[in-house]
Amino acid sequence: MNLRDLRYLVALAEYRHFGRAAEACFVSQPTLSTQIKKIEEELGVLLVERAPRNVMLTPAGVEIAQRARVVLNEVEQIRTIARRSLDPEAGTLKLGIFPTLGPYLLPHVVPLLRQRFPRMELLLIEEKTELLLQQLHEGRIDAAVLALPLHEDQLHAEPLFEEPFVLAVPADHRLVGSSPLRLADIADERLLLLDEGHCLRDQALGVCQLAGASEKDGFRATSLETLRQMVAAGVGVTLLPLLAVQPPVPRSPTLALLAFAEPPRRQIALVWRRSSAHGEFLAKVAAVLRELPAGLLEAPRAA
Repeated sequence: MNLRDLRYLVALAEYRHFGRAAEACFVSQPTLSTQIKKIEEELGVLLVERAPRNVMLTPAGVEIAQRARVVLNEVEQIRTIARRSLDPEAGTLKLGIFPTLGPYLLPHVVPLLRQRFPRMELLLIEEKTELLLQQLHEGRIDAAVLALPLHEDQLHAEPLFEEPFVLAVPADHRLVGSSPLRLADIADERLLLLDEGHCLRDQALGVCQLAGASEKDGFRATSLETLRQMVAAGVGVTLLPLLAVQPPVPRSPTLALLAFAEPPRRQIALVWRRSSAHGEFLAKVAAVLRELPAGLLEAPRAA
């Protein structure tokens, strides 16, 4: 058994399809299938249940594939140490970010990263928080920009900034002209929220609980843009993170943004594995990510 064979097994565990796994490994399907059988023969245990249209790993196969991921990740860490020792700021950085932050933060920070680390190849992965945490643990990404808290002992979180929320309301809403708001001002509101799985949904629900507000029944958005359009159409009100309403995001004449006197906030951090071989370099990346333009995190004074 060698590292190549472990990669074949991990790919098969991920794709659950011999053809797609072989394509991901840049080998033919017969080659991958043969090597998987050799692993089974060497270990003396069945790893894969083979059916005409279905590939499933046995319980032993699942556990061995999980451990193979750890082995491959450690090997990659060894290679990373070697590369970083020659040129600490060269190489590839696989950076994850969640959807309600990525499109609004990246235009401000990617130019800074490219300027500070011109030899670095930046690969961005946008996924929900749960999937990014899984990819972090499996070594598929190097770090992720996430909202705290995480309660993950194996991860290091380097705080970046706190992002305030604003209340988005239709332009003719009763609260227009009342800014800055108190949380008590939205106690009777029923807010439009994102669907399950978005960390912003949990953050907004936390604010609702503090304010005594509730969620509007019968509607859950899949993106911040959908929420924005529904508010502009007069369907309801919502909480939006400040970066999602700052330029270059265009303003809608039928939507008003109201600031809070003491705005609820979400804390954003750069997160990586404590075992990572390039924690020192990631700390430098975090320092760049903190260099946001002046005023970007200041809530608008008027809608």
